[in-house]
Amino acid sequence: MEPDGLGRFARRWSEALGATCDEPPPDLADVLERLTRDLAGALRDDTVEARAEEAAATLVGLDFHTPAAVRRTIEVFADGFLDEIRGEPGAEDEIKLRARLGQLLGGLSAGFAQALRVRTRTEQEAVQRAALRAVRLAEHDRRVVEARFRAVFADAAVGIAMVDLSGRLIEVNTAFARMLGFVPEDIRGRTVGEIIGDSGHGPTSSRYLDLLSGGRDHFRTETIRVRPDGSRLVLDLSMSMVRDDDGAPGFLIGVTVDITERRRLQDQLWHESRHDALTGLPNRTLFAERLAERLAEPACGRLGLSFLDLDGFKDVNDSLGHAVGDQLLVAVARRLEAAVAYGDRLVARLGGDEFVVLDDDCVGEAAVVGPAEAILAALREPFHVGGRELTITASIGVVDSRAVGADPQALMRAADITLYRAKAEGKSRLARYDPRDSARQITQHTLATALPGALTRQEFFCDYQPIVGLADGRLRGVEALIRWRHPQLGIVGPNQFIPVAEETGHIAAVGRWVLAAACRQAGEWAAANPTLTCYISVNVAVGQLRRPGLADDVMQVLTEGGIPPERLQLELTESAVLGDDRGPADELQRLADTGVRLAIDDFGTGYANLAYLTRLPVRQVKLAGEFLKPLRTGHSVDPKHDRLLSAVIALAHDLGLSVTAEGVEHQAQADRLRDLGCDAAQGWLFGQPGPAEEVGRLIARQNRPT
Repeated sequence: MEPDGLGRFARRWSEALGATCDEPPPDLADVLERLTRDLAGALRDDTVEARAEEAAATLVGLDFHTPAAVRRTIEVFADGFLDEIRGEPGAEDEIKLRARLGQLLGGLSAGFAQALRVRTRTEQEAVQRAALRAVRLAEHDRRVVEARFRAVFADAAVGIAMVDLSGRLIEVNTAFARMLGFVPEDIRGRTVGEIIGDSGHGPTSSRYLDLLSGGRDHFRTETIRVRPDGSRLVLDLSMSMVRDDDGAPGFLIGVTVDITERRRLQDQLWHESRHDALTGLPNRTLFAERLAERLAEPACGRLGLSFLDLDGFKDVNDSLGHAVGDQLLVAVARRLEAAVAYGDRLVARLGGDEFVVLDDDCVGEAAVVGPAEAILAALREPFHVGGRELTITASIGVVDSRAVGADPQALMRAADITLYRAKAEGKSRLARYDPRDSARQITQHTLATALPGALTRQEFFCDYQPIVGLADGRLRGVEALIRWRHPQLGIVGPNQFIPVAEETGHIAAVGRWVLAAACRQAGEWAAANPTLTCYISVNVAVGQLRRPGLADDVMQVLTEGGIPPERLQLELTESAVLGDDRGPADELQRLADTGVRLAIDDFGTGYANLAYLTRLPVRQVKLAGEFLKPLRTGHSVDPKHDRLLSAVIALAHDLGLSVTAEGVEHQAQADRLRDLGCDAAQGWLFGQPGPAEEVGRLIARQNRPT
């Protein structure tokens, strides 16, 4: 059977590793395929670094610990792993995959380094044990022990040196001399100070002198040497004092490991994990580190942050392809560097088409907006990409750290909010952060961030408001009104979070929740009051109405709640149902055919197109509260308004529609509406929105046998 993408990648990895040794393990291919699939799964969650470290340790355990094996592994993953992942089910977006690939590469590097340290430490301990046995064993066993020690000493892959108490080298093995670019004969008799690397005044020399004086028995450090040929050498140096049976110092033994290639690889991986692979700019990780470091400095001055997003970049990708989009991002990055990357400014790409400029220690107001103005000017010139001339603009949010404080997350949140205000104001412009103007945006941003988990955390609940008949004062229906018990903002009304839900695409889930909650509550009221005839009324948002399958959702909820269709009323806004789109009209007709009641909410504030309503299966209109305010005294101060209200009610009745008035707060309003023929009303005069228990008591009183 032909292997899948991950199987092909594992095979390439096996071939790359096999080329670094003479006899690869027979089960190498199976091991690497298991590791490949494990890392592919980890790339989609937050365990990728730990799993990568485990994979590296496995490879070192299979004796793949040479610089060539490490380099081949890193190259294979950096070159083709994402290409196979993108085709896997559940693959995440490109930005997140690239970020986690950087984490995977860093984890591999760290895992190789840690496993090699453990392996080296094991060899060092073996050498030290052999040395101790060599000086402590009885004379009759000394020759055998010395022979064994010499074998370990001569053949060890690590460098080993024996040093007398005056600091001169007694003996060195071939590996030690080769690391330094010499032969053993050239090194014997030289002092340790000549090979330590910090001229006798640095931390390594200090630890060595402390070892000689008895202040410590062991130390380990990294030191840098330059070979005779001028090449740079990074050594992992460990020195220990060997004592006789009486505890008196005998000699020193030093063990060195050449970690030059490992250090170079780690530096390379560090750079790759903190720089954008496409543009070469610092990435989100490095930018966040630099921002946090700068804000944490006691003498931190005034920082300016410009957060920009390219306008319409998605259209470039959709119309010209991602290859052209990537070329455009690279060209934008180079132009940003030329325009603003000088002095103490840092330019970074956060992901996608988002870039940020951090201006360190701004002086004056002009310096805060300077980078943003320079960016807008630089982007006015067209780009020549892929044989095309393209024009791109940017929206920029500018934040002064003095207005936000020294919290990096708060600074970035303010920049994000200000950026989207710039887009809302017309794009291709900059907007300055203003705490007063941004309070609403901050609230909206907070709601948008918390909304996806609010249903899971059961933060939504419903209040219920009675709808009464004006002729007899009896309960006709109950309207369900959703509320959000936000952990930080308190009780949030639907006018605040329903637009956010529609904008973020969560309106269907929220709408279905309130519909199910209302029908479930209506079923409980009906079970407790068998003669109950009133309906439950639920608002349907525009975004919810225009999603296919509304009728099926409603019928399923009715079944789950145990109430018949005629006991449910859906309230629709005029703007949601007026138009030529047959989708909503067909869904509404399906619902009406089953018996579900349909009402137009807030009538009088929108189109007020009664002629169009004749083509919809609507049974009721609800007059908006604003439409009724002139009736607070019982008669409108404007006779024309009184006649208009009367005409609307009469015309609705002629069309076979009942009329309910919203926002009735005064008895005079209710009396006048009854005189004009209005059928029902709701408002504070009849009851404020409240818990289900209050409405339940009202229902019980009205259904009590007389």
